[in-house]
Amino acid sequence: MEVYMSQGMNKAKLTETDIITKLILPAVKSAGWDDHTQIRQEFPITDGKVVVRGQMAARQRAKFADIVLFYKDGMPLAVIEAKANKYPIGHGIQQALGYSELLKVPFVFSSNGDGFLFHDKTNPNQIETEIALEDFPSCEQLWQKYIVWKGYQAHQLPLVSQSYYNDSEGKAPRYYQMQAINQTIDAIAKGQDRLLLVMATGTGKTYTAFQIIWRLWKAKAKKRILFLADRTALIEQTHIGDFQPFDTNMTIIKGHKIDPSYQIYLGLYQGMTGSEELQKAYKNVSEDFFDLIVIDECHRGSADENSHWREILDYFSSATQIGLTATPKETEDVSNIEYFGDPIYTYSLKQGIEDGFLAPYKVIRVDIDKDVQGWRPEKNQVDTHGNLIEDRIYNQKDFDRTLVIDDRTELVAKTITNYLTRTDPMAKTIVFCNDIDHARRMREALVRLNPEQMMKNDKYVMRITGDEKEGKSQLGNFTNPKKSYPVIATTSELMTTGVDAKTCKLIVLDQNIQSMTKFKQIIGRGTRIDDKYGKLWFTILDFKKATELFADPRFDGEPEQIKVASARDFEADDAFESIIDGHDDGVLPDENSDPDAIQEPDAEYHHDNPDAWDNTDYNLNNDSEDEDKVRKFHVKGVKVSVLAERVQYYDSDGKLVTESFKDYTRKTVEKQFASLDEFVKKWRDADKKQVIIEELEEQGVIWSLLEQEVGKDLDPFDMICHIVYDQPPLTRKERANNVKKRNYFTKFDGVAQEVLTRLLDKYADEGVSEIENIQVLKVAPFDQIGRMREIIKNGFNNDKEQYYDAVKALENELYQPQIA
Repeated sequence: MEVYMSQGMNKAKLTETDIITKLILPAVKSAGWDDHTQIRQEFPITDGKVVVRGQMAARQRAKFADIVLFYKDGMPLAVIEAKANKYPIGHGIQQALGYSELLKVPFVFSSNGDGFLFHDKTNPNQIETEIALEDFPSCEQLWQKYIVWKGYQAHQLPLVSQSYYNDSEGKAPRYYQMQAINQTIDAIAKGQDRLLLVMATGTGKTYTAFQIIWRLWKAKAKKRILFLADRTALIEQTHIGDFQPFDTNMTIIKGHKIDPSYQIYLGLYQGMTGSEELQKAYKNVSEDFFDLIVIDECHRGSADENSHWREILDYFSSATQIGLTATPKETEDVSNIEYFGDPIYTYSLKQGIEDGFLAPYKVIRVDIDKDVQGWRPEKNQVDTHGNLIEDRIYNQKDFDRTLVIDDRTELVAKTITNYLTRTDPMAKTIVFCNDIDHARRMREALVRLNPEQMMKNDKYVMRITGDEKEGKSQLGNFTNPKKSYPVIATTSELMTTGVDAKTCKLIVLDQNIQSMTKFKQIIGRGTRIDDKYGKLWFTILDFKKATELFADPRFDGEPEQIKVASARDFEADDAFESIIDGHDDGVLPDENSDPDAIQEPDAEYHHDNPDAWDNTDYNLNNDSEDEDKVRKFHVKGVKVSVLAERVQYYDSDGKLVTESFKDYTRKTVEKQFASLDEFVKKWRDADKKQVIIEELEEQGVIWSLLEQEVGKDLDPFDMICHIVYDQPPLTRKERANNVKKRNYFTKFDGVAQEVLTRLLDKYADEGVSEIENIQVLKVAPFDQIGRMREIIKNGFNNDKEQYYDAVKALENELYQPQIA
């Protein structure tokens, strides 16, 4: 076998890649693992966190496992981490264990080519052992151990081992999607019939749901399946998108009848319920018609006992029901956890940002003087309509609800305009306002402040609210990355959820937000990444202190059940129940209404219950003659100014910090190196400086950003010495010239001297990382000397180690103590 043919090779001279290809892979293949379907090299774990400071962003290094072994697609069993032979056999075990935690696999291997250190979580009596290359376990051996470890029964195996849908275009689930899918399938196989999946906005809930349904359907564990959503656009997008492989087995439920000839059904809550019994489409089939229901955005009311939507789930109570949400709803009256149980899997916004799958954000908090200090009318002051303004102090919660100050609207619009002008005038922007009237006035102010952009295209600023067809018709263009216009959308409720605006770079909060669920949904409008269009991060421009909710433990913590009693018995009409559900449509449609319409809050204010706005964000009474309701007071000529503006960044611990990237770097490095001497010693002793550079990258030090802040010609060594330890820096060219002045190269001759001279020039231009990689000998200007093999032969006695020693000596000259 190939594995035995390698015994005579000099392992000490092999690179890590050589160890994998010449020793590890032959051992794994000899154990019977299939190279095409079960062995994945360089398996992607994360994309690399995006770090943002100012208008600059860069990705940290992505995480890849050297080898992941699969039983079948989407079902990982083992992780193998390889290291060069100069390291001990178990040098990579802790790194591999970290990957195994993410992939939820019990079998972990580390190897340096001599054999394997085998970490077996299924065997607590002998958790780590060394095994020879030729003793690597087969797939069947590990699978049988896995079955026992998971506690599977024989009748469960056909389901839990059912294959994923294999995408012909190569799309594969990310690690967290695999875990959500696999853990859901496991739970259903073991008899659980109420499940909750919590996955942050933008992490692929619909694709995850598709793979769950596909495996259950293919295994014939579930035969008729209903996918429920509350927006027509979501249903249609799902039908032609992630669910497309179901093809002719799938239908969208329309009207009041359900065609029994299909197996996969997509249904709209509003289309399946109604005030009349004849309108309840779901009652036209038997209670056991569906045996699986997947509920998208289940926080919007499906778990509420008083909800009309809940009646669908109650009717099909024998079906397995899976709730999907980014924001599980937990109040005194409504509890997703009470209905579905604790989440079977949670993937949070924080984790998504740390993994590089979701966009981080920076927050610009703008404090306006009248918001902070309040405003009181003069005695007997009237508004622009001649109405006497009630004498009291108006504060931030009042503005644009009970009181409109034109100058405040203008100041907010000017701040937005200035930010876009300074950064990117074509950056897609959503401005969240208190109501339709506020959104209208904000649009008008932005139009006045952007005449040049409006001359280019009159859709530069659009009000996109549920009451106006022209604005709603532009929603698709706003979310389409290929469409430049509209650029700025002012809105109230319509765009808080279900809007997949991948390229949205600015979210403006001029709305009083008390609901954590709503806040998460609004922030989710910006969290998608689109590398193709340069969307790696987004900015939140906050005028209403809404971002204080970031400090609330509920923002990104594990959901906790809050409901302790049954829902209050509201004496209210159907519209009120629908609104309390948290559903954006506001009212349940009758047979003559648009089931996908959005009910926006109007421009009125319920005077005797201002807190009602904070609880529901809707005004329920449209009767303008109601004596308890007054129109907004509208005043002009009130001088308004910005008191303070501060910028905060999402930090590595998930908190917002107010500091520069240099401050962040200083803190990070000081945690690892207590003194300048300690850092310098570690740098000089390192076989490769690149190792230290990568270690600091993993902790969030992004050299490309530092280069832009400090100067592009500084070596990482000098950047750290200067930024962290306040030392005067030398540029790379200065360091290179110092080496030349000492006539260092006179000890070499011929090819060696020429190569090292050019390496020094390469260092001056591009840095130490370039000269440490032997592959540099394959490119200009070294290719003019000869091929890499010829360079090593003619300049370094045909010995790579001699070449590496020469590079190390050159680095020692570069970092002489008297120069540093």
